[in-house]
Amino acid sequence: MSAEELATLTGMMSQGGPNLGAPPAQARAEFEGLLASVPVAPDLKFEAAQAGGVPALWVDAPGVRQDRVLLYIHGGGYVSGSAKGYRPLVGELGRATKARALAIDYRLAPEDPFPAAVDDIVASYKSLLDRGAPAKSVVLAGDSAGGGLVVTGMMAVRDSGLPLPAAGLSISPWLDLECSGASMNTKAKSDLALNRDSLLHAGRSYRGSIAGEGRGGQLSPLGAALSGLAPLLIQVGSAEILLDDATRLAARAGAADVSVRLEIWPNMPHVWHLFGFMLSEGRDAIRNAGAFLETHMNT
Repeated sequence: MSAEELATLTGMMSQGGPNLGAPPAQARAEFEGLLASVPVAPDLKFEAAQAGGVPALWVDAPGVRQDRVLLYIHGGGYVSGSAKGYRPLVGELGRATKARALAIDYRLAPEDPFPAAVDDIVASYKSLLDRGAPAKSVVLAGDSAGGGLVVTGMMAVRDSGLPLPAAGLSISPWLDLECSGASMNTKAKSDLALNRDSLLHAGRSYRGSIAGEGRGGQLSPLGAALSGLAPLLIQVGSAEILLDDATRLAARAGAADVSVRLEIWPNMPHVWHLFGFMLSEGRDAIRNAGAFLETHMNT
């Protein structure tokens, strides 16, 4: 990393980002505007699809293996984000993993609160298996709320009796809807992307009328039984208010005998991978993630 790279990104982020506490239409428009500023590699190919009734987008980089699938679950606080907006990151992760990537447009809160998103993940994953993809050739990946949904999605797959995917990648995961981690306060000044108040608002939208943890901990899984999940890579930046979500997830998964690898990247902001076009750490993190996922596929 050059100091200039990080300074440029910090300057961009200090101008403010999407407000997850805004009305849904505004939050979504702001988030899509941010995503639209990320360039899309010209060699990527896209194809609209349906995956178990869930709208989706195939993203293919040159030379990827057709017998591997990276199922991507986008971020956006459970209330915003889209497969189309995430094309740049999904494409680069697929390239690094040497796999076709399928980004899904799971249902969003508040119109469709929990468990709609989790059910959509299971439906799209099952559709891949039904089409003949072996579970060992499929991995789940996601960022922020999508990073949390990687975990809850794997829990739901496990609980449904389906074979688990080969591995999971959680980038800057948000799992604690109560936002109770100490880093919510200790990292509040360094995190230019998120704030606790807007996360709490989005969390209430996602929770809907559900009380407690919901369906065996699938709503907010830091207190849930994580045993039996696939190997998991967690990547988080040290500048994030979600730092404690990541470290608590790693500790709980490890205690449940899940193979887990935690990477804490110094000074990195929320989902810095998105800025790999200008930040070398973003490219390096994607490369690390791809190597981890590829190692666990077809083994």
